[in-house]
Amino acid sequence: MRQYIIAMQFLTIIPLPFQVRCNKEDLGRSLALFPLAGLTIGALLAGLDWLISPWLARPLCDALLITALSAMTGALHLDGLADVCDGIAARGGRERFLEVMKDSHIGAVGAVGIALGLLLKWQALVAVPVGIKWQALLLFPAIARFAQVQTVVFARNARQDGLGSTFISGAGSMQLLIAGFLTLVVTWFLAGIKGLIILAAAMVFTWLLKTWFRHRIGGITGDVIGCISELNEILSLVLLSALPFFPF
Repeated sequence: MRQYIIAMQFLTIIPLPFQVRCNKEDLGRSLALFPLAGLTIGALLAGLDWLISPWLARPLCDALLITALSAMTGALHLDGLADVCDGIAARGGRERFLEVMKDSHIGAVGAVGIALGLLLKWQALVAVPVGIKWQALLLFPAIARFAQVQTVVFARNARQDGLGSTFISGAGSMQLLIAGFLTLVVTWFLAGIKGLIILAAAMVFTWLLKTWFRHRIGGITGDVIGCISELNEILSLVLLSALPFFPF
């Protein structure tokens, strides 16, 4: 329970009835329950959808759900997406990339990245069939939070300070195994074999991104973790929208 609360405190700005103090090792250990925290976020989205969908047109309802997701997470991962986009757009090598990501200001490319990311999530959610919408709302945040775990465990630090190094120092194979098992069970229960294919695609996608960042900047940072999470939310929703068209 303590690790779950730590995960919720970090991943959301949802006010909890009590707070838990934690150190660097606790943050790393809490990765094991990141998918469960993602499932909780999805449950809140599904509950909100149940409340507002009878009264609003589908596109507006889904836009409000994406807005609620950004609000619940404090736009933490969107900030990572913007910083990575700015870093990619910057001319120069590894040090320049890291310098641009550390800058608190968002550049033009970062702003475009946020806009496109939100637009893609919104349109992908609109395209999800009504009959499987509640499963999609539960599933895509859980898969994206597992992608964060996969990104962190066995990763290299791109810099010696920052959020990425904090998580890496306390995370290990046990956190990856627990998080993977939880995500596997949730995915099977919600979407069956087709859901497992989506999870496998997300894992391959995460591995490719992690490998690219290791070659480009020498490892990961907190911004990289957030960026990969956002991209996996988009990928999961796109694949979920295509679920009825899977040929099996």
